[in-house]
Amino acid sequence: MLLKSKMRLCSMALVSSLIISSYGQSEKKKSYKETWESVNKVNAAPDWFKDAKFGIYAHWGPVSNAFVGADPTKHYAGWHGMKMYEDGKKVKTKNGKPTNNYIHHKDKYGNPKKYGYKHIIEEFDPSGFDAKVWAELFAKSGAKFAGPVAMHHDNFAMWDSKATRWNSMNYGGIDPSAELKKEIESRGMKFMGSFHHAFTWKYFAPSHAHGGINPKDYDLYTNPHSVDSDTPDEDFYEDWWAKLKEFIDVYQPDLIWFDWWLENMTEECRTKFLAYYYNKGLEWGKDVAVCYKETTFNEDAAIKDYERGRPNQPKENTWLTDTSPGAWFYRPGAVFKSPNQLVDILVDIVSKNGLMLLNVPPNPDGSIPDVMVNLLTEMGQWLEVNGEAIYGTRPYTVFGEGPTRLPEGGHKIEKLKIAYNNKDIRFTKKSDKVIYAIVMDKPEKETIIKTFTTQIGVLNSKIEKIELLGSNETIQWKRNEKGLVISAANSYPSDYAHAYKITLEGYTENNIGGDTAAHVD
Repeated sequence: MLLKSKMRLCSMALVSSLIISSYGQSEKKKSYKETWESVNKVNAAPDWFKDAKFGIYAHWGPVSNAFVGADPTKHYAGWHGMKMYEDGKKVKTKNGKPTNNYIHHKDKYGNPKKYGYKHIIEEFDPSGFDAKVWAELFAKSGAKFAGPVAMHHDNFAMWDSKATRWNSMNYGGIDPSAELKKEIESRGMKFMGSFHHAFTWKYFAPSHAHGGINPKDYDLYTNPHSVDSDTPDEDFYEDWWAKLKEFIDVYQPDLIWFDWWLENMTEECRTKFLAYYYNKGLEWGKDVAVCYKETTFNEDAAIKDYERGRPNQPKENTWLTDTSPGAWFYRPGAVFKSPNQLVDILVDIVSKNGLMLLNVPPNPDGSIPDVMVNLLTEMGQWLEVNGEAIYGTRPYTVFGEGPTRLPEGGHKIEKLKIAYNNKDIRFTKKSDKVIYAIVMDKPEKETIIKTFTTQIGVLNSKIEKIELLGSNETIQWKRNEKGLVISAANSYPSDYAHAYKITLEGYTENNIGGDTAAHVD
């Protein structure tokens, strides 16, 4: 009897071992191939990303110093490393005149043929950078993921790179990516890096029109090619991948964000990246994510981004807005959005199944401008009170109501000046029993939510209670044919938008049960 019991135990142990071994092997075999069919099977927007709602990145590097001494009354194009070569003659311009960037660069440094972009890099001075200060401010703002612009159009690596000599360690003596990763992750945020270096092929093309570039510096400016060229050479592809791969391998980011023009590079290089990064995520045990613009990827394989824009209606797939409260990089006399505007944009984004990636433009030395410290602090104070209506939420049946709405969706629609008022309401939900109605300005007398009128079937559950987030005040309300009518509170716990938490009984159905008589018609 004892022998049989032992044999049974041995058999069970063997079966369990085989099952575990088989599971382990299947997990090891799980990987992505360099095909759309394969990478489209990824969970493009993992739960941590859907829950985060708000992230920060920083446009900072050698080019930040280029505008020191610039005339704040004049307009300067953002792509300085490109526009500084546009003299209207060797490099044509629309009006045949030199750009303000060219004039400023020539006044400050000299003729760009002799004093090119490399001279801007050589004076990079990050003496004011403090990763702890940055990360503490990002955490205080309520951001859930953050990181550097790892490489912008200027081909300069904001890390201690072995793939390029044009990096922040060789020119500046720091590795901001390493320092930020440590400080950001220690505060519970996810770490990201953004890459803009696909456009480098176009960005530095005008530099070659002037000539005079030392061939040993082609590793910065790319190999000579015409301004009109849209076909990067083999060296460019190799360098583009080497820098990206190095950052992935060394810093293991949770999120990689891409700027535009990558859609003009080969599909092979794009699927190669996706398969490599997603497989690295499996290796690290991380749910990594990728954001893109235009047609670089598709919404099955990655997360679509809108630059300074957003849809004017909800989208089934989670999406992202990248925006800046002012200029992307440091500019003297830059005008910034107000905290109220940023909060309203964030709320509108989240109601439509999106997230905000907010840019911080540091000073040339790497310190954060006071105006940005104030903006991020006030956003954090608002989220501390109202974050329950933002973080971890999902879109409601309708995204909102009220008179103020984007006339169109897409990129750059923030150029349309929109001011929300207390008749504008946006919705989010935590579950089928918890809805949030966010009033976009301070209510007066009463708020009428027409979406919840008894005349239409949007809200099909009994309301159990309504609370004002951040307040202990008892909220008076009634629901009728006009809608859900909420009396104004005596005081409000935060500035800007205000969030009501609506708790429902939830949908229920009665069952007939086991009583025989109940089944008789």
